[in-house]
Amino acid sequence: MSLTSANLNAATDATTDARARHDRAFLGHPAGLGWLSFCELWERFSYYGMQALLVLYLSNYLFMPENIGQVAGMDALRRGIENVTGPRSTQQLASAVFGLYVGLVYLLPIFGGLVADRWLGRTRTVVIGALLMAIGHFLMAFEAALLPALGCLLLGVGCFKGNIAAQVGDLYAPGDKRRASAFQIFMLAVQVAVIAAPIVCGTLGEKVGWHWGFGSAGVGMVIGLFVYLAGRRWLPPESTRSAARGSAKAAAVKQPLGRRAVLQVVLLVAILPLLMLSIVGNQQYNNGFPLWSQQHMDMVVAGFEVPVTWLQAVDALTSTGAMLASLAFWRWWATRRREPDEITKMALACFVAACAPALLMIPALAIEGGGARISILWSFAYSLVNNIGFANIMPVGLALYSRAAPRGLQGVMIGIYYLHLFFGNSFVGWLAGLLEVMQGSRFWGLHALLVAAAGVGLLAVKLVFGRLLAPEEAPAEA
Repeated sequence: MSLTSANLNAATDATTDARARHDRAFLGHPAGLGWLSFCELWERFSYYGMQALLVLYLSNYLFMPENIGQVAGMDALRRGIENVTGPRSTQQLASAVFGLYVGLVYLLPIFGGLVADRWLGRTRTVVIGALLMAIGHFLMAFEAALLPALGCLLLGVGCFKGNIAAQVGDLYAPGDKRRASAFQIFMLAVQVAVIAAPIVCGTLGEKVGWHWGFGSAGVGMVIGLFVYLAGRRWLPPESTRSAARGSAKAAAVKQPLGRRAVLQVVLLVAILPLLMLSIVGNQQYNNGFPLWSQQHMDMVVAGFEVPVTWLQAVDALTSTGAMLASLAFWRWWATRRREPDEITKMALACFVAACAPALLMIPALAIEGGGARISILWSFAYSLVNNIGFANIMPVGLALYSRAAPRGLQGVMIGIYYLHLFFGNSFVGWLAGLLEVMQGSRFWGLHALLVAAAGVGLLAVKLVFGRLLAPEEAPAEA
């Protein structure tokens, strides 16, 4: 039985690897990448539509003293937060809840990875996640149901996010160099969603009604589910549950993790604090930056007051351009020189991304010197510099964890990778509360130092442990 299961698993792997080598139907990549990317686009449309509105909805409406009593279970949640942080104002409570929500979005993929790897398989787990997210978005229409809605969204993303990213990695053979650019294309689909979501959901929420914005996010998630089901035949095959169990038992008895694999897993977990610091400047754009912009930025352009949520669409536009430029640059670089490994790329990108919050120190100092409201162009400057760096942090990190993960643990390792976003966003939620007690120049300078420190730490990891995370085999083709 063990031999049959092992042979079946080996045959499945060989078929997947052969198809990955020869399938170049989508921009030189497997057709499944196109379907997964389009599905992720709609899922991220729903997520970023929700994210664009949430902190504004909480701080400007739902958490106001006259409304917060309507939220079922809010007293207990507030007590729990304030037992850790001390008393919170409306803005600080909104930022803390937002930070916890966005952070937990990146904690629960570990749970989703375990469910998929051990019991349900990736397809069933992704479908369940999509259904839960759609329910959560529609529950946001009811003010009393805020916490159950956020709970459904969190469980849904946990089932969905890590597993769909793991399926992208499963499209490629272990030594296939297209993997890193595949994740950049995958993230490019995310950027398209981030452009559309604040404009559609944000405008409906701010100009028509909060619940219209949340409802449109739910519609996006339903579309994403249909896209995923329509493209199922192009996705990596899954063995039957009985074969998977037999293969897992055989692997547990005859193929334990080798010493190198164990050390790789330990190192990938150990660098999570550095990855956490690398994203604080980027994630603050969705938490503290909109609140700071409300207070200090001139949002009127040609007589039209620009909704604050549109700043995230601006960020998505520059992010999309930065991702395309990064893809083109590394393709050009690979034709002339050896392409650097993932850790080196991420370290260099941190130094670029650190310049973004450093730039905001300039208008912040002007405001502190008695200046008037700052130009909306500072939002473009922050976004452009940040995204040039971030284009080589998030997707490259996904590629690293997908490649270095031991066979059978890809879903769990992708979930572990997302842990840095859990800790990072929880940390960012606390940092955003400093806006009420810290000058803007010091606030943004602190973020610049944290991101730069992550770059220094990653370079140290490269120097000391670089060989441990290097690919074990050379690619079969250029």
